[in-house]
Amino acid sequence: MITGQAVLGAYFPGTDGSTYPIDAMPASLLTHVFYAFATIEDGQLTLPPQAPAHLAALAGLKRANPGLRTVLSIGGWGAGGFSDAALTPRSRAAFVDESLELAAGFDGLDLDWEFPVSGGPTELTHRPEDRRNATLLAQRLRHGLGPGRLLTAALPAGRLQSAGPYDPAESYELAALADLLDFVNLMTYDFGTSFSPIATFNAPLAEVAQDPLSPDPRRWNNVTGAVDYYERHGVPRDKLVLGVPFYGQGFRVSSAGGRAGLYQPQVGAVEVGDWRDIKRDLLADPTWQRHRHPVARSPWLYHPGTRTFVSYEDAESIEERALFAAGHGLRGAFTWHLAGDDDEHTLLTAMTRPFRPET
Repeated sequence: MITGQAVLGAYFPGTDGSTYPIDAMPASLLTHVFYAFATIEDGQLTLPPQAPAHLAALAGLKRANPGLRTVLSIGGWGAGGFSDAALTPRSRAAFVDESLELAAGFDGLDLDWEFPVSGGPTELTHRPEDRRNATLLAQRLRHGLGPGRLLTAALPAGRLQSAGPYDPAESYELAALADLLDFVNLMTYDFGTSFSPIATFNAPLAEVAQDPLSPDPRRWNNVTGAVDYYERHGVPRDKLVLGVPFYGQGFRVSSAGGRAGLYQPQVGAVEVGDWRDIKRDLLADPTWQRHRHPVARSPWLYHPGTRTFVSYEDAESIEERALFAAGHGLRGAFTWHLAGDDDEHTLLTAMTRPFRPET
């Protein structure tokens, strides 16, 4: 049983060829599943090839779990077409009509435009007017969906994006957009990615004074800071759903330094996969040194032979973030992504535990 109106959500990545079986999904731990992604291809909204099988399985899951809500997510990192779709009243109307048709059978829509104006992949179209147009697009979607269906959005927190320092308020009219949304999936991860010049944490809970990032972005480039930032910009806490990553970030570093690679100059990103990969391939290997930071409240691994730093989250750190969300009046917690968990649902269990009174 889930406490009150808490949102406990998970994205299901239908676009990456995932073989994660939907019928094995622990639906009793979830209130919302976000099916990712529909994308704009040649001006038309398109579902991934695997979608028919996925949607049939999701429908069966909903029949068995009547309280579960399914939401179609549109966009994702690298997805283009939004700037053109939002540009004019006519293009917005066409996008909304297509979205509503595609979302038949879902309980709502989730916008994942990464990102209006700037910050997303540099090869995508960005316009200064995207910021206002994103709000206008959400207005039309809100009207089209009506009061009985959900409109949500995944919004960014990381302060280093494709063009360098990044401010979410320059991409979105945050307060106006929040008024139109049922809730915001706040992407409180990707604080340390290949855009960072140093090896750092993917999802630090709090600001670390030793982080060499300049003070102003460092203040916000963590879970606590991001929540504070959104609240200061007019997004109520009870509309914020805290994001937790079920994947890691890896870096090659120039040297170990004094902290086993932490905050050392990075010389290349390393693909380390999801929690299930890290648990199987890295944590089982004694050549990887284990560490945990007392302020960031995150674990990391360091391999001295290859000078590789890996930031990841485990059950302890995931539960700490969920406790933060529950204790600070946030709407709930969600993850990118469900298929990254192990077969025992270790991380999802940890994410939902603070919201389940019987535990």
